[in-house]
Amino acid sequence: MLKAGFISVLAASILVLVASACAGDKSSERAAAGQPRLREISAKDFDPGNFDHSTDVDNPWFPLKPGTQLVYEGSTREEGKRVPHRSAFTVTDLTKVVGDVRNVVIWDRDWRAGELQEAELALFAQDNRGNVWHLGQYPEEYEGGKFVAAPAWFHGLKHARAGIAMKAHPRLGAPAYSQGFAPPPINWVDRAQVHAVSQKTCVPVTCYQGVLVSREFELDKPESYQLKYYARGVGNVRVGWLGRKDEDREVLVLVKVVRLGPQALAEVRRDALKLEQHAYKVSKDVYGRTPPSTPID
Repeated sequence: MLKAGFISVLAASILVLVASACAGDKSSERAAAGQPRLREISAKDFDPGNFDHSTDVDNPWFPLKPGTQLVYEGSTREEGKRVPHRSAFTVTDLTKVVGDVRNVVIWDRDWRAGELQEAELALFAQDNRGNVWHLGQYPEEYEGGKFVAAPAWFHGLKHARAGIAMKAHPRLGAPAYSQGFAPPPINWVDRAQVHAVSQKTCVPVTCYQGVLVSREFELDKPESYQLKYYARGVGNVRVGWLGRKDEDREVLVLVKVVRLGPQALAEVRRDALKLEQHAYKVSKDVYGRTPPSTPID
């Protein structure tokens, strides 16, 4: 469970972020000075022809190097009580082709109160300009240790579309953008917008300067936002919340950065492929229409 000091740092950070968000729109200032606005990329710009080295994901805000594992600890609010939450985000050495683009496969796991509640395979690829795209995910949900659902979506299947996980040049004042779309019953409609830049945040791993903060939300859930703090060369280092109608009020901090050795990475690959094999059995209409994951050449 989070220490009180971490919660205090988070609260202070949110106050700073609110002030930063009100500081003004840099793009408006640029336009007023007669300078051209930067063209903003959107989910509509997805083009499989723009991914020549798609699995070389080196965007400084969202690097995905195989063998990297980020571990987070924190809590969420359930029925008015704080519940311990732990998460492990692991970059595998597997790739998977979806939407005519080869993606890096992420193996992500979430525990609530010590019990595994979700295991997920998520796909990301970087385009030639350095933007990281999210092309889909297969999340398995569990209750009491038993499988209950797998609301999967992948670009090009059942009207789902890829979205942007991280822009090559995120900037304050730029429009919000889609992080992917899947119609009901999946209803993946997450959007994001740069909330603050040049921030400082301290987590158990270390203190980070020049932090980028993204505000994620859904249009039909006003006054409910998830804040994600990104450090250069690392990725997401903190998760917070904003808005009086945010029900979960999830908070997470990065507690460990692991560089997996060959044996540990092989074990991750084995477990990820085991999850994939189950996906082919229980998600035949979605995951079953994708090719098998293969190791990076």
